Amino acid sequence: MPWQQLHLQCQKPQVDLAESLLLEEGALSIVLEDAGDQPLFEPMPGQSPLWDEVILTAIFSADMAQAIENIAQEIATQTNASRVWSSQVSDKDWEREWMSHYHPIECANDLWIVPNWIQPPNPQATNIIMDPGLAFGTGYHATTRLCLDWLTEQQLKNKIVIDYGCGSGILGIAALLLGAKHVYAVDIDPQAVLATNQNAERNNVHKQLTAFLPDEFNEYRQQQQLDKVDIITANILAKPLMQLAPYFATLIKPQGQIVLAGLIEPQLDEVKQAFATWFDLPNSHSFKDAEDSHWHRLSGLLTD
Repeated sequence: MPWQQLHLQCQKPQVDLAESLLLEEGALSIVLEDAGDQPLFEPMPGQSPLWDEVILTAIFSADMAQAIENIAQEIATQTNASRVWSSQVSDKDWEREWMSHYHPIECANDLWIVPNWIQPPNPQATNIIMDPGLAFGTGYHATTRLCLDWLTEQQLKNKIVIDYGCGSGILGIAALLLGAKHVYAVDIDPQAVLATNQNAERNNVHKQLTAFLPDEFNEYRQQQQLDKVDIITANILAKPLMQLAPYFATLIKPQGQIVLAGLIEPQLDEVKQAFATWFDLPNSHSFKDAEDSHWHRLSGLLTD
């Protein structure tokens, strides 16, 4: 039998109430979408921006078909919804449906990203076995690809790497598979730390990778008197990158390499200026994604 969908359009201040009411009525999941083609500008860490006008889509089980109309009227009244409508979605094997959207990705220099349920197309290549999950970084985003391509071009043998904003851990895992000695992976999201550890174990590099929240990493550095590292990768947003520039300078050896990604064209000069006191970032490279967006990476060295 088909699943029941209830769609509700309301203003941002009513979204929390609408979500709560839908869950109380038995919604199995809720998706939020932009109702007015409004861009969301880059958030600071910990912020969760939302559009001014939002469409909530709640999925209910098939046996709720008779109750949907009453639920819609009640919630629309309490939230001052501007629109409310219902639809049906056919039943599917949702796990297989989700999995069908992922496929192996070939990066530069014979590096592949392979979902863990698919056999590598080229077993002799460098294959990162990656389970798409809650943490960012599965290779399907242009900024991840930019960093992976850069890593394949570096001499990584016996290098110590920090992957700052590690997400799924894909960049650190790639560095290890390409010859790095050890990776310190750092992220503000506990889910990312968990995902990084799981993916490192899946790729048999968990003994060479240590994942932390930022405060944990700083405490570890002090306790272990950790030496400065050879390379930093940071695939995060422009504003956090600019704030982190002086901190990164304390982590990396003179002439150590750094690669920054997650940038769009208007941000390049501003990021370069923020790093100019400590780093020389002469190299810029772009990648055009499926949505026709142009993403950029910067790379260079810590100056003496």
